[in-house]
Amino acid sequence: MNTNRDFAAIILAAGKGTRMKSDLHKVLHPIAGHPMLLHLLDSFAELDLKRTVVVVGDKREQLDAALADRGVTTALQEPQLGTAHAALQARAALEGFSGHILVCFGDCPMVRADTVRRLIAALDEGAKVAVLGFRPADPLAYGRIIADSDGTVAKMVEYKDANDEERACDLCNSGLIVAHSDDMWPLLDAVGNDNAQGEYYLPDVATGAIARGDTVKVIETDADEVAGINSRAELAVAEAQWQALKREEAMAGGASLKAPETVFFSWDTELGRDVTVEPNVVFGPGVSVADGATIRAFSHLEGASVGEGCSVGPYARLRPGAVMEKDSKVGNFVEMKKATLGEGAKANHLTYLGDAEVGAGANIGAGTITCNYDGYFKYKTVIGERAFIGSNSALIAPVRIGADAIVAAGSAVSRDVGDGDLRVVRGDQVVKPGWADRFHDAMKKKKAAEKEKKG
Repeated sequence: MNTNRDFAAIILAAGKGTRMKSDLHKVLHPIAGHPMLLHLLDSFAELDLKRTVVVVGDKREQLDAALADRGVTTALQEPQLGTAHAALQARAALEGFSGHILVCFGDCPMVRADTVRRLIAALDEGAKVAVLGFRPADPLAYGRIIADSDGTVAKMVEYKDANDEERACDLCNSGLIVAHSDDMWPLLDAVGNDNAQGEYYLPDVATGAIARGDTVKVIETDADEVAGINSRAELAVAEAQWQALKREEAMAGGASLKAPETVFFSWDTELGRDVTVEPNVVFGPGVSVADGATIRAFSHLEGASVGEGCSVGPYARLRPGAVMEKDSKVGNFVEMKKATLGEGAKANHLTYLGDAEVGAGANIGAGTITCNYDGYFKYKTVIGERAFIGSNSALIAPVRIGADAIVAAGSAVSRDVGDGDLRVVRGDQVVKPGWADRFHDAMKKKKAAEKEKKG
């Protein structure tokens, strides 16, 4: 790719997406927790785009909101008269721009930056227009690309306008097209709507270039990369495809996935080397896992940082703001939210740590709860280094437990505990010898009398 030439992208996202049957714009439906349109923009970020224009129509306000901090311009297509007409709506936003222009679709989130570079390279080698083709297992109703063995395009035709011989061709049009601005705008202007649908088709940019004697080249890629998403079923297929790629990437990076097909990643999940992930683990957005950590089965992590050598789960839940420092551990049925577990600290089972700070080496007993909410406000619990919290304790925030302190099992602590202190907060244990036996005898006699009375 010639880096001396500026590059811009027009992303078409004006369609209604009726097959999704959703109040959410089609291109904002998430894959791995990230809107498909933003996947595409993230990929294009590698290309050093000078300008990006998203052509919008239906539910424009949703797209404007999603793109507010992306440095992207939107252009309205109204009415919607076809894909070439849509691309023309970006002209005002690209006024004064001179360089290569890519036109693509917002519902094709898997397009890679390297593929776009290959299209640009075709222009640098002399083509006036470059298009992206693919060979699906079933060509269905895709538009066809009729090309020579060297990739020179002789004709592009929509399926509805193709004859039987052209439909027999398995090289299909993805819709991605690149040309220099000096060529793109005149070719778009020349597109007509004399076709079966009466629409202005984007592929006719290539057809127009061929008609005037220009060279048009097709670059081929895998069908999975350019699969469009128009329905919930196709969204699920794309999610599965993305997850499969991410699993391969994680294992190639040094992580061990015990049952890869059962592990689900978010778009921004980060795993270090020698991380072990057991079956049925879900990573939500914003999770990083450092080297040597173990995520045990059936755990759910979101917005969490897991330090080196840590152990999570099984059946643990780390919510946003959870931070586990080196060699700390949470076990089964432990939940953390906006809480830090210090180096080597442990909460082995049945514990809730919310709005809490736990010092290094502390031990949190089973059934411990940090009571952080009074129905109106959240409060913080601070537990010092090497403190021991006995089982079934309630720490009623705001409260501070000192270093090396012990909270006896079954305590409800509402006042600070000093360093090295023992705090026991329980009612007196009362024993009444023989009381239970007398109670049972009385109840049995009463029950028998009731039964005799009814009989």
